[in-house]
Amino acid sequence: MDEVNTQREPLRADVAVIGGGVIGLGIAWETRRSGRSVVLIDPAPASGATFAAAGMLAPVSELHYQEEDLLELMLESSALWPDFERHLSGSSNGRSTGYRTTPTLAVGADAADRRALADLRDVQLANGLMVESLPLREAREREPLLSPQISCAFHIPGDHQVDPRKLAAAIVGALGDHQPADSSWVEGAEDGFAVGNKAASLLWEDGRVVGAELESGTRVLAKETVVANGLHAARLNGLPDGLSLPLRPVYGDILRLRVPEHLRPLVTATVRGMVRGVPVYIVPREDGTVVIGATQREDGLSASGGSANPVSAGGVYQLLRDAQALVPAVAELELLEATARARPGTPDNAPLLGRVATGAGPEGTEGTVRGLIVASGFFRHGVLLTPAAAKICVGLMDGTDDPRWNKFRPDRFSKPLAKAGVATNGSQAATLNPLPKDHP
Repeated sequence: MDEVNTQREPLRADVAVIGGGVIGLGIAWETRRSGRSVVLIDPAPASGATFAAAGMLAPVSELHYQEEDLLELMLESSALWPDFERHLSGSSNGRSTGYRTTPTLAVGADAADRRALADLRDVQLANGLMVESLPLREAREREPLLSPQISCAFHIPGDHQVDPRKLAAAIVGALGDHQPADSSWVEGAEDGFAVGNKAASLLWEDGRVVGAELESGTRVLAKETVVANGLHAARLNGLPDGLSLPLRPVYGDILRLRVPEHLRPLVTATVRGMVRGVPVYIVPREDGTVVIGATQREDGLSASGGSANPVSAGGVYQLLRDAQALVPAVAELELLEATARARPGTPDNAPLLGRVATGAGPEGTEGTVRGLIVASGFFRHGVLLTPAAAKICVGLMDGTDDPRWNKFRPDRFSKPLAKAGVATNGSQAATLNPLPKDHP
């Protein structure tokens, strides 16, 4: 770090959010709504997994075997979505989020798919979820372009959708809707909140996190710092010594297609299908397009050169083939975009969410690293879990710790932490010496 950068005037805010994906954006928005000033640190917000996401809000359909622990959090967040969207729409100058409460239709292509979906329905019903079996005739009355060859159909009224790109734009717009005279305005940040640079390291003072240092050398000082930068979270310097954030990239290919006028609407509800045991979905948008996805691969294709997020030719073929098996008219659509992004997965496919234990609390009891919250590893549930993640993080800032979510703590894969302020990755944590007296 050169001397000029060291001497730059720091930015000061109540909260610094590192990462501008949908999770970071949602946390920043709820933080602002709580009356705090916030800076969002990201050179390109919503350009990662959020850019590719289909935006299904599907706690019922997303129930997977051996992931039942996630169900309570998914249902909690699904219930928060209407108010979250209503407050956002009212504060973003009328920007649409693409939020729709149309249901989801689960369909199978053959007899084996029918059995698999029926087995899943048994699990869903056992967990108190609403899934209704539909006669095939009724399913095709609702969605006339469904293939006459489908083997089964299930109505899922509680699974909805939002458009992640519109959602991100609405949050950015709402965050920027204030004036320099407002208490929420952060001097030195673009539009009073945005910092278009990467965070290089956490900043520490007397055993607590007090902000972040950017790659540019600028410091951001904050009472609370939220690490919400997805896969990059584990690479951030200055993490508490011994904290393990085992994040892995799981790539997904996703397609966007325009529906010709004579075929609109292709489908009115989200169609989630099983084709020869492989899942596929078709999500209709308000603008006459559909989203088809999503493959899931951990094949190392990204390391083979070229684009950082390469699209798999086999993945595109598979998506189009399987979508056509459910809705044959897909073959007549115009392919607009093929996209791939990496989602941050964890060993148990559940998020890393909450404070970090120190093992050095008062009278020998477990304490937590002050000033630090982690919110990463949301895998395929990022959009759905945004309101819950935001509420949980703001609750922690308020001193409220809901024990229901302790199972997702970010230190659950780590050994007890006895020392704070030393970076992982073999690099010394940035420190402040001394911390300015006017630090918030």
